[in-house]
Formats: sequence, C-alpha cells, structure tokens
Amino acid sequence: MKNFTFKAAAAFMFFAVSAFGFSEGTDYIKLANPIPNADKTLIKVFSYDCPFCYKYDKSVMPMVINQLEGILTFKPFHLKTKGKYGKEASELFAILIVKDSADNIKPTDEKSLFKKAKMAYYSAYHDKKERWDGGAEAFIAFGLNASGLSADEFEKLKNTEEVQNLVSQWEASYEVAKIQGVPAFVVNGRYLIYTKSITSVQKMVELIKELAEK
Repeated sequence: MKNFTFKAAAAFMFFAVSAFGFSEGTDYIKLANPIPNADKTLIKVFSYDCPFCYKYDKSVMPMVINQLEGILTFKPFHLKTKGKYGKEASELFAILIVKDSADNIKPTDEKSLFKKAKMAYYSAYHDKKERWDGGAEAFIAFGLNASGLSADEFEKLKNTEEVQNLVSQWEASYEVAKIQGVPAFVVNGRYLIYTKSITSVQKMVELIKELAEK
C-alpha cells in the first residue's frame, strides 16, 4: 500500500509539473503573424554564426527531438540576414534539405547532408575561427565538401522550384528572430518559446508538448 501511495504521489507530482506552470508572456508568446503551413511542427530558427544555436544543436536538440517523435515534425529555418554568408548558407542548406528529403532522410539523421554541412560550418566558424576570406565561393565550396554534394548537383538544384520555395518559406524567420534573436523555437507556427525560460531539457520538452496541444 505504501509503495502504491508513493507511486501515485510521484505520478501526481509529474502531472502537476507538466500540466501547469507555463504561462503566456513568461514562457512563450503567441505570434501576431503565424508562420504558414507549420501545423504539427517544431521550427528552429538558427544561423551558422550563432554560438548558442551551435550549443543547442550539439547538446540539447538531439534529446528534445527524440522525445517528440510522433508528436511534431522538426523543421530547421536558416536566418539569411545573420552572418556574412547568411544568404549563401540558406541557399545551400535548402538544397541539402531537399536532397535529403528526396532520399527520405530527416534533417536530424546522422546521414543527413544538411546536418553534416551545418555541423561542419558550426565547428569551423566557432571552434576554428574560420571566416572564409576567399569569399562566397570558398564558403559554398566548404559546405559542398562537408556534405559530399557535387558542384554540378548544387548548380542543378539551386534554381529548382522546391528549393526556391523552401528559401522563401524561411523568410518568416526574420520576423521571429526580431523578437528575441536566435535560436528561436516555434511550435505549430504560432507559439514562440522564450529561451530565457528554458532551464532544463525536460522543461523544454514539456512546454513544447503543452503548446503542441493548443
């Protein structure tokens, strides 16, 4: 009986923590201009030159995404207005995501060309202080080498409708980033999480799950 009571109390405490305590204006806000076609998604707005985006992708996002399997689809949105080569990065990332999608590979998968390029850029920029003084051509060449995509395939894909539509969809990231910078996390295209309120991976997961039901 004591064991049952303890388990019941523990279950109640877990429910209490996960079911209340989050509030609009403190933990999240409702976007005045929702991101279209984003129902059942968790969007992460990021930039290759953002150190906090790098930290989240290294240690936080894998654990978060793993707990959201079957609940929300993860979608990365690159912010082209940040970083010297933001525009070029967005174009390349969009190409790689489209290529991954055609091969039925998620952007979080270890086989993802997008993930390979993204993590290589992060490491080069933040760990090795690479700035690609050779210009945009050198920046793109680095990403192609990291992902394994050929220059011919890059040229073939960059002007396709699917890639250009994705780049256009990412334009919404600018208005989101203006609110609190990056990384920025948006649930269902409507709810922006205040990153300052995130104190643990589990709290972030519980908040995302709660917002997913709204």
